[in-house]
Amino acid sequence: MTVTSQQSFKAIFRVIDAHDHPHGGRILRLRLRKGEALTLSELKGGDLVATPGNGTEVRVKAKGFAVFGGKLSDRRLARSGRVDIHATGQGVQEVDVGWQLRGPA
Repeated sequence: MTVTSQQSFKAIFRVIDAHDHPHGGRILRLRLRKGEALTLSELKGGDLVATPGNGTEVRVKAKGFAVFGGKLSDRRLARSGRVDIHATGQGVQEVDVGWQLRGPA
């Protein structure tokens, strides 16, 4: 699903790694680039807008989190600026390294 928007977002993340999830969707490793770190409750179930930088936008949903390096917390996300999400939605398979995710949408 392609969307176009001119709204402001609380946070902008860069995709630093992306893998297919075995049960559908993608695992996206994100690094906070601008704005303030979101809370886990703001991210989980939230809509994000993904863009490769060429004007195309894809709306994805953060279904949950991938926990690869220990327990995730709001404090850890604010300190490190990194989070791994399980993203779903039409067009999510296109999202890859270098894309930006903005949200919440």
